[in-house]
Amino acid sequence: MSSTPETDRIAATFEEVVLPHLDAAYRLARWLVANDHDAEDIVQDACVRALRYFRTFSGGNGRAWFLKIVRNTCHDWHSHMRRLPTDVFDEEQHSDSLATDSEELAIQAANVQLIEYALRELPARPRELLVLRELEELSYQELADVLGIPIGSVMSGLSRARQAFRRALEARLRHVNRDPEKAIV
Repeated sequence: MSSTPETDRIAATFEEVVLPHLDAAYRLARWLVANDHDAEDIVQDACVRALRYFRTFSGGNGRAWFLKIVRNTCHDWHSHMRRLPTDVFDEEQHSDSLATDSEELAIQAANVQLIEYALRELPARPRELLVLRELEELSYQELADVLGIPIGSVMSGLSRARQAFRRALEARLRHVNRDPEKAIV
């Protein structure tokens, strides 16, 4: 396939718009499908879709545009695949700094398990909102763009998602306090 100035320009622009957001795309896909390998496949599919439809990108926020494609790819994947058992999130692999004290490590691992449990208990929309806002640090406007909803719906949805997350955490803590043997999620 021969290279033309137009294809070279598109490739360079695509790299500037999409490639800086691959890590965020993977993290979003990982939280939405709860499987490392599926998340990698989804990000790859999303990149192919983004390249195929790059001509429709009209500028603006490339991160929101690409994460919307990743989100839609996840939804398509969910509609075509049955749920598979999930892998446990590996905190050591995804953390920049690790505690050195073994007691601190145990507390940190228990906290991570509680958070993972609470997120898994949430329906898809509240989980998406929390992952995109709290973990990917998208602004309200970026969330509105990614999810295709008004900014007011983002704010009210986040409020409800945080309440649901808090309830899920509290329920798990009550369960663990009644039966410490079941502390591991």
